[in-house]
Amino acid sequence: MNEIVSKQIIGPAVYRIEISAPRIAKRHQAGNFIMLRIDETGERIPLTVADTDQEKGTVTLVFQAVGKTSEQLGAMEVGESLLDFVGPLGKPTHIEKMAGVAICVGGGIGVAPVHPIAKALKQAGNRVISIMGARAKELLIMEEDMKRSSDELLIATDDGSYGHHGFVTDVLDKVIQREGAENVGLVVAIGPVPMMRACCKTTEPYGVETVVSLNPIMVDATGMCGACRVTVGGETKFACVDGPEFNGHEVDFDELTKRLRMYLEDERAAMERYNHEMKDHKRCYES
Repeated sequence: MNEIVSKQIIGPAVYRIEISAPRIAKRHQAGNFIMLRIDETGERIPLTVADTDQEKGTVTLVFQAVGKTSEQLGAMEVGESLLDFVGPLGKPTHIEKMAGVAICVGGGIGVAPVHPIAKALKQAGNRVISIMGARAKELLIMEEDMKRSSDELLIATDDGSYGHHGFVTDVLDKVIQREGAENVGLVVAIGPVPMMRACCKTTEPYGVETVVSLNPIMVDATGMCGACRVTVGGETKFACVDGPEFNGHEVDFDELTKRLRMYLEDERAAMERYNHEMKDHKRCYES
């Protein structure tokens, strides 16, 4: 249980790992996430689920190694097991057959959590237009997965190396104008906070329903600690149990941004210690 059964590097410091977790794979729905802990001294971190396979009983995670725990997770190999792997957590995405088109926007690593949502929306009989974005072509992930889960896939890169030269919001605006705002049933936008905020600003004048998936700091992930507080529509919500998805037009993105920066110094210090430990371990191994 909780064993890594496959591992791929699909981008710069971006890993795709498949975990044996039959019970989670069976109960997972689009929009859910998991919490994991590598070992007894490790921290708990939330990760979104990129895909599941009920027949194999596996859960697929796609993540970027940006901190100590994600670096450790990326260094694990097939056959190793995680100490804790808990889920599915959070409220699932509301999936239904809509009158209008569904637009799914994924920025950077946000393509991973948007994939199961696009897949579920299409399986429900919706016409799905997906938009992927990254700084450059080599940073794009899961393109083939998104093609299979969409009726149309559009790509934007900041440097123009692939697809539209510009931002996902440029493409989003053109798609809404092309389809007609009255014919867009839903926009789902997942990615960095500035990208989600920009998508919400793009859709707001059209009055198009826009859902975002928030990624505040989580410790407990069951509503006990309150670390993942966000303000939505003037009310305090816990992303772990009330979300992680919310009406993007009601999210206080300024507060969210400030809270995400609270532990930057602690994260840097943890990474420095980890890097020193790895260097010491390498020297001992070589000697």
